Amino acid sequence: MAAPAIQQPSYLLANLKADWTTKPFLQRCQELVKVIDDYPAKELHLVFPWLIESIFGSLDGVIVGWNLRFLQTRMNEYNIVMDFLDPNGPMMKLVYKLQAEDYKYEIPISYLPGPVKASIQEGVLPDCPLFHNKLQFPMSGLLSFSMSLNPFEYYIFNFASSLIVPKTYPPGQHGSCSDSAYFVLVDAYLKHFLPTEGNVPPSPFSDPRGSVAPPAPRSPSVPYVGYGVHSTSLLKRHISHQPSVNADPAAQEIWRSETLLQVFVEMWLHHYSLEMYQKLQSPQVKLALLQYRLNMSSMLCQPPAPPGSGTLHTYQEPFSPTEEHVLVVRLLVKHLHAFSNSLKQEQTSSPSTHSHASPLEEFKRVVVQRFVQQKLYVFLQHCFGHWPLDASFRAVLETWLSYIQPWRYTGEKSNPQTDVQNRNVPEKWASFVQENLLMYTKLFQGFLNRVMRTDLVNAKNALMVFRVAKVFAQPNLSEMIQKGEQLFLEPEHVLHHRQPRVFLTPAHSGSFLSSRQPAGTDAVFKVKSHVYGLEGQDCQYKQMFGGEVRGVVLKLIQIIAQARQTAKRISDHTAEAAANSSFFSWFGVSSSDHNHTFSGGEADDMGECFKKTHEFLDKALDYLCQIFRLNSGQLSQLMANLASTEDDGGSKQLPDCIPSEDGLVLTDLGRMQIINGLRRFEIEYQGDPELQPIRSYENALLVRLMFKVSSFLNDRLGDQMEMLCSRQDFVGRVSRHYLTSSSTASEHRRRSPVARQARGRPQRARLSLRVLASYRTLLLTLLLYLLLALFSFGLFSSTALILTLCCLYELLLLLFAEKLKTH
Repeated sequence: MAAPAIQQPSYLLANLKADWTTKPFLQRCQELVKVIDDYPAKELHLVFPWLIESIFGSLDGVIVGWNLRFLQTRMNEYNIVMDFLDPNGPMMKLVYKLQAEDYKYEIPISYLPGPVKASIQEGVLPDCPLFHNKLQFPMSGLLSFSMSLNPFEYYIFNFASSLIVPKTYPPGQHGSCSDSAYFVLVDAYLKHFLPTEGNVPPSPFSDPRGSVAPPAPRSPSVPYVGYGVHSTSLLKRHISHQPSVNADPAAQEIWRSETLLQVFVEMWLHHYSLEMYQKLQSPQVKLALLQYRLNMSSMLCQPPAPPGSGTLHTYQEPFSPTEEHVLVVRLLVKHLHAFSNSLKQEQTSSPSTHSHASPLEEFKRVVVQRFVQQKLYVFLQHCFGHWPLDASFRAVLETWLSYIQPWRYTGEKSNPQTDVQNRNVPEKWASFVQENLLMYTKLFQGFLNRVMRTDLVNAKNALMVFRVAKVFAQPNLSEMIQKGEQLFLEPEHVLHHRQPRVFLTPAHSGSFLSSRQPAGTDAVFKVKSHVYGLEGQDCQYKQMFGGEVRGVVLKLIQIIAQARQTAKRISDHTAEAAANSSFFSWFGVSSSDHNHTFSGGEADDMGECFKKTHEFLDKALDYLCQIFRLNSGQLSQLMANLASTEDDGGSKQLPDCIPSEDGLVLTDLGRMQIINGLRRFEIEYQGDPELQPIRSYENALLVRLMFKVSSFLNDRLGDQMEMLCSRQDFVGRVSRHYLTSSSTASEHRRRSPVARQARGRPQRARLSLRVLASYRTLLLTLLLYLLLALFSFGLFSSTALILTLCCLYELLLLLFAEKLKTH
């Protein structure tokens, strides 16, 4: 279609802005599609930044945009947005149209992650090709740097930033993360630009004049450099600086895949302190690694360590990712595993074919280890140490478990009749486990530290322990981890007598999918490079199967056993309470304890919840015994020690405390008892029972009225009621039953340390009519009146009969209670 008469770009942008606030959403998108098709890139150039901000929101969070993170499938705009932002949709068509003209767009570095921004401001260029040749130095009078990005980079940067920019959303816009438009779009972009089958679809707007030229074919001698501790440029230079017109079409488009992944990793996983960032990229760390590779580990040859150097967890910034953020990271991890595992079989079997592989196949070979491992490790370690001790940690946990199980994403069809737990981890994954050793061992120890401080009686927390234990109990996995630890701990003098090793490059390194190590590589060297590259040369490695961690596991097993007993005890108690909840107790006739009441349905739910807790913890115990090879005798001894320290009344005792001037102070043992539900303080209302807050099942007007009537009668007849209660005959027992507080509440007050001072105060006899303000009592009374009316009883006779029945019922309860006490 021929373009209409050219008008000034400012007019086009002004018209679109005017329509944006007046026209319906569908009509606006339809007109945008027409504008993208009809207008040339020269006029769309000025529209593009405004359109990006209108869709994804502003980088400072003031403008919300289309609210993709809370746009759910049930909303009317969902399908329109998905069609417009699809990888093959109109918006991406606009990106390619502008890309062909080589336009640039600026983004202030103030919107970059903290350590990257601080590094640039200190004059240190980030070790990532995403920032190379893009920094714009400030003009005179300006203090801030900016980055100059091409249209595709600008689009992906804003898309990725919209996940982590805090924004204020309208109330009520909450739903499942996996159903949101943002989550589905991330999945669509990953599948499009990192395909598991075929190549990346080419851009429809490639310029034959070479303004967006494809990369030059890479010589086999040119190393395919990596990321992180290694050099991070997948292609040595950006393709716009490599003019060639005869290259493979796949090589022409590989830069988009690299850019997409780099932006996602930099924006989603790059949140830690500047010291950490400089440590990961410092020449001292890289030089130390090089010295190790060359067997020059002598202290005289090593440069002095930079001040403040230490392990990774020493440098953490107060950054708290949201649960939605972590779930998107998990989606990225799962797809990268599937992308890497889609490497052609012939490429994984013979190293000689590496140099003839396409750029996309080479990308698959190194994508997980070189692009993601380092930053994901720091990200997960930060989450393990700073995430709240609640069930929301499940998102972090599943992200970790997804990364350490790449064999789940191979695309191979497995027999559903075979138990997943009984399937061995294939030996070809041993190199992956060894080269990601810290992901298994260090993070497992971090999980132990968390779970020791978690309430395991909660079914959701128990489920997390079960999930981790089940994963690590997979056959062969613990042996692979132990083998990796043995390789790392191999003495240095043994390495000096080994055959000379070549400097590892991706062109020579073996694939994680390879069943054997290629010639010239050394498993010991690869494991040590991994650990020292992530933790530094001065790291103090703690073995997962060493004595210290084993002792922590034994302590955890005791805590699990205690929590299991507590869950079983509570489950039995709730089942018994549900069985005792009769029709009359539902109406509240026999219950006077306002602090410990729940309906039959709630009791059933609680019983089922604690039953699940018991099942999860029971299976977790079995798995932990398999992982750390604890025999039945050791487990029986642990259970016997637990049984000897637990008395029958332990759950009814106070937590372990020490007296002080300010009262009781919890000890560490007492805190552990409270966390795991073994003991607890009785938290109850200690004031006047008549002045308790009005309950939801009570009528507020009647509560206040009955209180005034009771107060009037108690003031007038208080002395006579005291005389009746002081009698020792049957009349005295009945008077004390009706005119004093319940025995249950008295028992609670005797057990509570707070009520000790009030224990000596005399309790005056008084009448309480608050039970008449309960909706259940009113409903029962109304039903009794209707029933008696069917038998032709009058109002006064019905009232007298109801009062007589209530008195007889209470007398029977009193007699039965006296007999139980005597027995």
